[in-house]
Amino acid sequence: MATNIVWHQHEVDKKRRADAKKQKPFVLWMTGLSGSGKSTIANLVEKKLTELGKHTYLLDGDNVRHGLCGDLGFGDKDRVENIRRISEVSKLFVDSGTIVITAFISPFQADRDYCRGLLEENEFVEVFVDTPLDVCEQRDPKGLYKKVRNGEISQFTGIDSAYEAPQKPEIHLTYQEESASDSAERIVAALQEQGLID
Repeated sequence: MATNIVWHQHEVDKKRRADAKKQKPFVLWMTGLSGSGKSTIANLVEKKLTELGKHTYLLDGDNVRHGLCGDLGFGDKDRVENIRRISEVSKLFVDSGTIVITAFISPFQADRDYCRGLLEENEFVEVFVDTPLDVCEQRDPKGLYKKVRNGEISQFTGIDSAYEAPQKPEIHLTYQEESASDSAERIVAALQEQGLID
């Protein structure tokens, strides 16, 4: 770990950046199994928030692994490091006054709690996209479940690697046969009810 470093205080702080954007910054942390609909819903939530004039940035699991986390695999140790990096990036975005939307399986509660602990109260909104495993496997948008069942992939969350479901998420999207757009609307409505967006 680096030593002999100090935190440099800037004259423009988080409040001034948020005030300039006329919004409250926070992290909307979407978690759920592969194929649960996280990325699709997150994309639609960002679109809806942008239409409301909000300044947002979407961090998606696959996209981040093309760059920032491109050196990581999918074992438990690398999954923890993946979420640690995302948490630190999310904190920087919040400090910039931005609303951050993430879409990561993030299977371990301790890792999601790590991100929550980096932020101030009411700056972390955990969204559990609670889609049953059999539905995710039927969808299988990337063909990953098929590869798991054929023995081509191991350590796959929900099959042979644990997924620790959130116990008290701020928003719990229990599976319903509704469009992704309707699910996104439910999230935006919940954020309005919680006073995070106007």
